[in-house]
Amino acid sequence: MISRTETQLAKALVEKKRIGEDALQPFLDEAAKSKEGLFALLLKQEALPEETLLLTLSEVLRVPFLGGPDLISEPGVIEKVPLKIAEYYKMAPLKIDHRKLTAAISAPFDLRTQDDIRAHLGYEIVTVLAREKDVLEAIRRFYGFAAGTIGEMMAQQTPAAAAAPAASEAAYEKIENIEQLAGDASIAKLVNQIILEAYRKRATDIHIEPYRGKVKLRYRIDGILYNSNIQPEMVRFIQPVLSRIKIMSNLNIVERRLPQDGRAIVKVEDTQLDLRVSSIPTPYGESIVIRMLPMNRVFDLDKLGLNKKQREIFETLINKPHGILFITGPTGSGKSTTLYACLNRINTDERKIITIEDPVEYEMEGATQIQVVSSIGLDFAKGLRSMLRHDPDVMMVGEVRDLETAEMAIRVALTGHLVFSTLHTNDAASGITRLVDIGIAPYMVASSVEAFIAQRLVRRICPHCKEEDTEIAPELKSRIASELGLRHQPFKVWRGRGCDKCNRTGFWGRLAIYEILLLDEGVKDLVMKKASASDIKRYAVAHGMRTLRQDGWQKVADGLTAPGEILEATPNDEEAPSASEVSDEETAAAAALARKGGGAYVPAVKNVPAGRPRSKEDGRLFMRLSQTVNVSYRIVKTPEFTEDVLRAAPPAEYSVTKNISAGGLLFIAHERLPAGAILEVKVELPGDEEAVECLAKVLRHQELGDKRLWETAVCFLDLSTAMRSRLEKYIERESAR
Repeated sequence: MISRTETQLAKALVEKKRIGEDALQPFLDEAAKSKEGLFALLLKQEALPEETLLLTLSEVLRVPFLGGPDLISEPGVIEKVPLKIAEYYKMAPLKIDHRKLTAAISAPFDLRTQDDIRAHLGYEIVTVLAREKDVLEAIRRFYGFAAGTIGEMMAQQTPAAAAAPAASEAAYEKIENIEQLAGDASIAKLVNQIILEAYRKRATDIHIEPYRGKVKLRYRIDGILYNSNIQPEMVRFIQPVLSRIKIMSNLNIVERRLPQDGRAIVKVEDTQLDLRVSSIPTPYGESIVIRMLPMNRVFDLDKLGLNKKQREIFETLINKPHGILFITGPTGSGKSTTLYACLNRINTDERKIITIEDPVEYEMEGATQIQVVSSIGLDFAKGLRSMLRHDPDVMMVGEVRDLETAEMAIRVALTGHLVFSTLHTNDAASGITRLVDIGIAPYMVASSVEAFIAQRLVRRICPHCKEEDTEIAPELKSRIASELGLRHQPFKVWRGRGCDKCNRTGFWGRLAIYEILLLDEGVKDLVMKKASASDIKRYAVAHGMRTLRQDGWQKVADGLTAPGEILEATPNDEEAPSASEVSDEETAAAAALARKGGGAYVPAVKNVPAGRPRSKEDGRLFMRLSQTVNVSYRIVKTPEFTEDVLRAAPPAEYSVTKNISAGGLLFIAHERLPAGAILEVKVELPGDEEAVECLAKVLRHQELGDKRLWETAVCFLDLSTAMRSRLEKYIERESAR
């Protein structure tokens, strides 16, 4: 028999032309004969989408239709509605107002069902409509992860067991029946649910952490840890859960006082997962972390986030016959993934590839992989010596940690092998100083290393909820444009709104950003002179190297990630000028200055907007001021003439027409001053009695039209700290006006 509600639903569907009357009639006939209602039949046979049916039903019943994000439970409601009732009737309790309970459902309740719920709970039922998957997800969210399984396990406990202290508070010696508990069907089911939930949420790590009287379960998704809502009663089952995990990974379940590492392979849906299990002892039980690695993962150089130029550089580097390629970055920055992608690209039958790793993270067919075992003396250095006897073409060393390993890797490269390895440094240039600091001779670094590649991982904007970020601060967008040289090219900044696909985070997956430092002749010269990492970085940027921050900004401009990800993941480039802002002559002067280690290198900026000072927010070391002040100079030395032939001329007055900072100035000269010339400069600041006097070096010049005027940029060489401070205060004071 068809109810009144279903009759109204059928009429509304036909009137709104969501289904034809002839197409609907068979469903009405079947609903009249069977126990299933019209709504259930239409949904079961996929005659109409669920959301279309629910929206029509919402109009018929005059009740709201809510999306997943709108299903929010008020405090105290969950305690008054048992999980069993919520799961059985598939309703998500939202709020209680006096004696009325509002709940989300995915199909209309009949009168008998409403009477049953009223009898169990003592509340009148007010319903709102939502999709079934949203209702089930809301129940999971409200009551906690694996709440049903934990509830069943609690029901199976005897009264004495239920009154016993939590497992995490029990003494270490009480280990009887651990294997029996760990093998229990409910415990196995709970562990399987933990792993399955992690897989479905795209987690890379599972953290199970016992504390006093409670347990915390966290998943690392796209590099960020997220708490999983679990029932408080799980604390009573934490010990058998941990024992079950230890049995799966062939660990000693009796030993709880020492750290242990193990491995297990499980199948989830169509994917095999390699689980790396690590346990450490804590005062309230063992804390376990499970790293989840897909065994059938495909490593593709084209999917790392490289742009066209970077891909070409990678292709050139990995096809070299010999040398070392270092990938640098902190733990968890994706170095191993990049190395595997490089090896996969050159993994052919013609090449012998051997790797030594700690641990072997991924299995690669065609490569001989060695696992470091420190307990028996098999370390990186010993493994490297043995690898040479196996006639390799390409070798991969998981990490260079000490002088012995570094020396071996470099000597292997010098004997005609291609070597890949990693270092833990903040940027590419620091990789050079790290090798020198641990004892490698500079000439060996210069002659063996082909490149240092720094990388970071940033979250990728979710493609399902991507939208333009109209709330971004104008200063930040201007900074991005400035550092990329996009001042006159409009671009958009994007963000993820947050949706069901990305767990409301706005991000889906990660991509890498890179800083590639090639060891050309100039860099090798600086290495031989033991230049600092900052000097090497300045030189490299002036010669076109894109820093991590700049590569990140490019990913922002391309709509791949958000500015906050770049600011958090990369160091500031305030000492390194953008290559787009540096002329060829300025580049040469910068390199010479870096090699000599003298002075502060602050290049002049092209196209500085009038009246707008530069600041540290623009990625500059010193704030800049666009103001006209008097300046005079005298040539002390030039690279073109010796001092004895310089014309003795009195200082002349000139005007600063572009900008001035505590690091240098940009002014108009009536003669061509060659790059590299040394000047005695005197700057008269309005309102200040004492002029600023110091030596300065010409960085670049540019002829202006046909008036025989040259725009000249200089940097201060020997400006005293007190004088620099006074100049900075003057610029800040004038900028504030």
